[in-house]
Amino acid sequence: MNGIVHPCTHPEGRPPPETEDEMMLEVFKYTDRVVSMARPRKILMIAVDGVAPRAKMNQQRSRRFRSAQDARILAEEKQRAIAEAEARGEIIDEAIKGKKAWDTNVITPGTPFMDILAKSLRYWVAYKLNNDPGWKDVKVIISDASVPGEGEHKIMEFIRSQRSDPAHDPNTSHCIYGLDADLIFLGLATHEPHFKILREDVFAQDSNKRRKNNNAFALTEEEKRREEDEEAVEKAKPKPFIWLHVDILRQYLEIELDVPRLPFVFDIERAIDDWVFMCFFVGNDFLPHMPSLDVRDNGIDILIGIWRRSLPAMKGYMTCDGQVDLSRVQIMMRALGQQEDGIFRKKREGEVRRLRNEKKRRIENDQRRAYMNQMSAPPPVALSKNRGERAPIAPLDSMPLYSTSGESVGKTHMSNSDIVANRNALNLANMANKTAAQELKAKLLLDGIDSGELEKSKAEHIGDEEDAGNKGEVDKEEGDEEDVETQTPNEEDVVVAGQKRKATSQLQKPTTSGSGQGEDEFDEPEDNIKLWEPGYRNRYYSNKFHVSENDTEFRKGVVKKYIEGICWTLLYYYQGCPSWNWYFPYHYAPFAQDLVDLAEIEIKFELGEPFAPFEQLMSVLPADSSHTLPDIFHPLMSDPKSSIIDFYPVDFPIDMNGKKMAWQGVALLPFIDEKRLLTEVQALYPHLTDHERYRNGRRQEVLLISSANKLYKDVKDRLYGESKTSCVEFRSDKGNGLAGLVRRAPGIQPDRPLAFPLNTGDMPSFDPDMSLVMEYSMPELAHYNKSMLLTGVKLIDPVLTYEDKETIRNGPKKNMFHGRNNRNVEYNTVKPHPVSTGIQRSGGYKYFVSNGTSDQRDQHGYGSGSRNGYGQGGYNSSSYNGGGYGAHGGYGRGGYNQGVYGHDRYSQGGYGQGGYGNNGYNNGGYGQSGYGQTGNSQSGYGSGYGYGYGYDRAASQGGSGGYGYGRDNNRNGYNDNRYGYNQGRSQPHGRY
Repeated sequence: MNGIVHPCTHPEGRPPPETEDEMMLEVFKYTDRVVSMARPRKILMIAVDGVAPRAKMNQQRSRRFRSAQDARILAEEKQRAIAEAEARGEIIDEAIKGKKAWDTNVITPGTPFMDILAKSLRYWVAYKLNNDPGWKDVKVIISDASVPGEGEHKIMEFIRSQRSDPAHDPNTSHCIYGLDADLIFLGLATHEPHFKILREDVFAQDSNKRRKNNNAFALTEEEKRREEDEEAVEKAKPKPFIWLHVDILRQYLEIELDVPRLPFVFDIERAIDDWVFMCFFVGNDFLPHMPSLDVRDNGIDILIGIWRRSLPAMKGYMTCDGQVDLSRVQIMMRALGQQEDGIFRKKREGEVRRLRNEKKRRIENDQRRAYMNQMSAPPPVALSKNRGERAPIAPLDSMPLYSTSGESVGKTHMSNSDIVANRNALNLANMANKTAAQELKAKLLLDGIDSGELEKSKAEHIGDEEDAGNKGEVDKEEGDEEDVETQTPNEEDVVVAGQKRKATSQLQKPTTSGSGQGEDEFDEPEDNIKLWEPGYRNRYYSNKFHVSENDTEFRKGVVKKYIEGICWTLLYYYQGCPSWNWYFPYHYAPFAQDLVDLAEIEIKFELGEPFAPFEQLMSVLPADSSHTLPDIFHPLMSDPKSSIIDFYPVDFPIDMNGKKMAWQGVALLPFIDEKRLLTEVQALYPHLTDHERYRNGRRQEVLLISSANKLYKDVKDRLYGESKTSCVEFRSDKGNGLAGLVRRAPGIQPDRPLAFPLNTGDMPSFDPDMSLVMEYSMPELAHYNKSMLLTGVKLIDPVLTYEDKETIRNGPKKNMFHGRNNRNVEYNTVKPHPVSTGIQRSGGYKYFVSNGTSDQRDQHGYGSGSRNGYGQGGYNSSSYNGGGYGAHGGYGRGGYNQGVYGHDRYSQGGYGQGGYGNNGYNNGGYGQSGYGQTGNSQSGYGSGYGYGYGYDRAASQGGSGGYGYGRDNNRNGYNDNRYGYNQGRSQPHGRY
C-alpha cells in the first residue's frame, strides 16, 4: 500500500494535494484503479508498512535523514530567493513566505498521518462493500501500520499461512501490486506458480521523452516551450500499468538455470531458490552489495555463470526451504574470488570508455548549439579589400554543390575534365549554396555521428556488447549510451554571431581521480580505493573501515556478520522474520576473496520482538521530523545535553563510493545503540496521553465482508448471536478460499453508524454500516514452509518459442533489437489455466500436513533435536548424507542422500513414506504413496523418473524409458534410439 500512498501525497509532474484530507481522496482513487485492474474474486489484502525489522531500519534511517537534508537545502534556497526578490522591490505574499513543504517522513508507522490513513482505509473499504456489487463476495483484510512488518512481507506471510491449510487450492491465482524489485523474488519464493505482479510502466514516459530529446537542438524556443507544456500534461496523466507473469519468468529460469549431465536430479524449484539467493549478493534492503557485484554491471549474470559451472562440484543446491548450506556457498565464493581482480579491471575499462563517450557527446552537443546559434543569427557579411561590398549571389538550381572529390550531394560523379571545364560555375555554385552545406553538416551532427565513421562505430559498439554480455538490468541513467569511438575532427573555423573562434573536439583523457565538482562535469568522483590497481583490498579496509591493513580478525568479523545477513535475508523471504533485532553493523560489504571457512560459521538467530512505533520513529527519523512524535520526546532529539543526541546529526558525510550520482552515495550515519535508545524512550512512556498510547500500540489485522457475502449471516450469528462464541475458524474449502481465525473486533459492533472521517470531499456516511468488521488471525504454521509445488497444481502451457529458448541459452544475436518487447505486439498470449477444486489426494504434501501424526513428522525431519529445527538429523548432519532433514534422513527413510545423494540418485529415500513417495525420486519417486496409485494415472508419475517406467508406466510419455537411467547420451539417456520420451510417437526413436 505504501507504493500507492507515496505518489498520491507527493506526485511527479503536478502540484501535491494541499491537505492530508485531499491526499486521502487521492489514495481512494488510486487504490480503486489498481483494484479494478486486478479484479479480485475471493480476497483483497491491503498491507501498509508497519514497524520493520531492525535490519531494515538502517536503510529507512538513511533515506529519511537524506530526505530531511534535501528539504532543508530547498528551504534555504527558497528563503534566499525570497530575500533577493524583496531586495529588488518585489512584494511576496505572506502565504508563500510562510508555507513549508510537506514532510514525506510522516509516512512512517506511529505518526498521526498513518493513524488518519488507517481510519480512511477502513472507511473506504466499508464504502465499497456497502455500494459496489462487485465487492459482495470479496473478503477484505486490512493490515495497517499498527501491525508489525513490511507490507509485502505481511502479504507473503499470509500466502504461506494459506498454503499450510490442507484444503488450500494449489491453483489459486495471486496478484500483488508494487514497484519494488523484491516483489519478483518474493513471488518466486512462494512457489505458487500462478502469481502476477502489477506495477506502473515507469519506462513508458521516459522512452517518449528520449525520443523527443533526440530532436531538441532543432527546435525553436516556441517549439521548446510547447514541448515542455506537453510534457507536463503527459506527466500528469495516469501512468500505464504492466503485468509481470511469474509463471512465464519461471519458464525462462528453467532454461537459463538448466545444467546438463548433473550427478543428481535437476530440480527447478531448488534451482529457483538458489537464483533468488544469489541475487541477494548484488544488494538488497538489508545488506550493501559486494564490491565486485552490482546489478547494473552484470552482477547477476556473473553469479549465474559461476553457479552453473560449480553446481556439479557442489553436488547439490545451496539452499533448501530458506536454509543455507554454507559449504556449497564456499565453492561459489571461491570461484567468484578468483575472478574478482578481472571484474574490477573490466569495470574500470568500461568506465573509462563511458567517460570518453560522455565527453565526446558533450563536444558534439556544443557543436550543435553553436551551429543552431549561427543559423538563428543574422548572416555575417564578408568584405573584399579590392571590390568593396560583394553583391549577393543567387543559388544555381542547375549546378549542385560538389565536393573536392567531384561528388555532388546526389552522388553524381564528374570526371576531371568536367570539373576543369565547369570550374567557374562550380565556384559560383559552392558560394551560392553555402547554406546547403551548412544544412548537410547540421543533419550529420544531429544524427550524432559523421557518416564516414558510421561503420567503424557500429563495429565497435557490437564489440562492446559482446564484452559486456547480456545485461541483467538497464541503468536508467546509462541506458541510452552508445559505446562508440569517433575520430577527432579537424580543427575548423566556426562563425558565431559574426565572431570567429577556433573549435576543437580533442577528447581529454579521463582522470583517475577528482572531486567531481570541477569545471568538467564528467570528471570522475573522488576514488581513493582504485579497485583496478594492486593493493586495493588493504586500501579498501583502511579507508572504509578505518582499521589496520593487517587486522585479519576484524575482516573475519565483517565476513561473519555479512554471512549472517545473507542467511537472515533468505529466511526472511522464505519463512518469515527470523530475528527482529539482528542488523548488519557496517556500511560496506567484504570482498568475495575474504569469504573463507564459511562452513565453520554458526548461524543462530534469536527471534526477539519488534520495536514499538515510537521506538522505530526515534530510530529512523532526524530531528527535523520530530513534529511527528509526542512533544515529550523532542528534547531527546534536539537538546545538546541529551544522552542520545549523537544519534541525530544535522550534517553527515556522504561517501560517493565510486558512484557518480549523489543518491547513490553512502550516508555515513551512526548506528543506533538499541539499549541506550530504549532506555531513554521507555522512561517517558508514563507521560503519554491515552491517544498517544493508542498510536504506540500493536494491533491485529481486520477482516471486512459485505452483508451480501454468503459467510455474513453465519459468522455474525456465531460471534454476536445468543449463543455467541469467542472465535470462528475458517478453512479454505468452507471459507471460500480463506483460512484463519476471526474474533469480535474491540469496540466495533455490527450495524453501527460509520461517519465519513475527512473534512474534504462529499462521500457519504452510513447509518447503519452493513459491512461486518472482525479481528483476523492467520493460521499458525505447524512446520516450515516447503519450497515445492503443491499437489494438484496445473501449470500453464509453455509459451516460449524455440527462438526464445535459443536466445536464453546463447544470448541475443548481434543484430537483434536490444530493449523491451514491442508493446504493439502481443507475444505468447497466456492461456487461462483450468479451474481446480483442490481435491485432497492421499500422499504428497497436503496429506502429510493434515493427516501425518507427530511421530511421522518427527521422522520426516520436522521434529526435535535439530540444530536448525528440522529434526534429529538436522540440516547439516553428515552433509546431506545419511541424515538430511530427519532421524532417518530428511523427508523419509533415506533422506536426500544416504550416501551422497544415494545409490540411484535420490534413491532409497527422497521425500519418502508419506511424503512424495515411498522411495523417493527413484524406485518409487512421485509414485507409490506420493502422487501415487490414487494420483495421476496407474502409478502416478510412474515408479520414479526412471528405471523402467517413464512418466506413466508404458503410457503417455514413452515406452520403457522415461528420463532413463543412463543419465547421459548412451544406452538409456535422453536421446537413445530405444528408450527416450516417445518411442515411435511424434518424433520417432524416442528423441526429445
